[in-house]
Amino acid sequence: MTRTARPAARRRSLALAVLGAAAIGGLGPAAAPARAQTSALTDAERREGWRLLFDGHTTAGWRGYRSDSMPAGWRVADGTLTKAGVTGDIVTVEQFRDFELSLEWKIATGGNSGIFYRATEEYDHVYWSGPEYQLLDDANAPDGKSRLTAAGSDYGLYPSPPGIVKRAGEWNTTRIVVHGSHVEHWLNGRRLLAYDLGSPDWLRRVKASKFAAWPDYGRASRGHIGIQGDHSGSLAIRNVRIRTL
Repeated sequence: MTRTARPAARRRSLALAVLGAAAIGGLGPAAAPARAQTSALTDAERREGWRLLFDGHTTAGWRGYRSDSMPAGWRVADGTLTKAGVTGDIVTVEQFRDFELSLEWKIATGGNSGIFYRATEEYDHVYWSGPEYQLLDDANAPDGKSRLTAAGSDYGLYPSPPGIVKRAGEWNTTRIVVHGSHVEHWLNGRRLLAYDLGSPDWLRRVKASKFAAWPDYGRASRGHIGIQGDHSGSLAIRNVRIRTL
């Protein structure tokens, strides 16, 4: 069933709140700041509702897509969750409806990965149900030739602006805000795009894309957060945190 968009006033309120946070010291006090060390939360962050999705030491809270265990290619090293090459996709054990997600990531030269949200496990592949925030080395990966598939895009549907992602091997900070039908992608303190699931514009774009083949794509009101593993190139993520909205 197609979900309708939140009222415009509520969307404007959410956008202003997130933009205000970004204007004060980069991501602002309400957003999880970038860190150079193992995952941890401050008392202020806990009061704001943030919690860790990766503890920096174990893979607790994660598993393989449509599996009870982690794919062999994923490991924990130096406070990061990392893969060195092609392996299985992973998802959170828990499911989420409305949330703000923050994490840091770096990718190898030519690397390609992604973050899925509100993903279900009804299909053979996670990207057949969950929208994808693209993680990419824009300068060297083939998908970097199109803004529709470049870093930070809503893969295949909404483009991201150029010049914001850092070079391969450098840490980036990503934020994803999902509230009702409203979605925002952020990268390194800048909002890249916003869209509304189920809106006429979204439906038109899905119909014209490869995702039209899967009728439940983007329709779930809650689901898993996933990380793509089945593409080449090493990937490391850290400081993965979430708060419900």
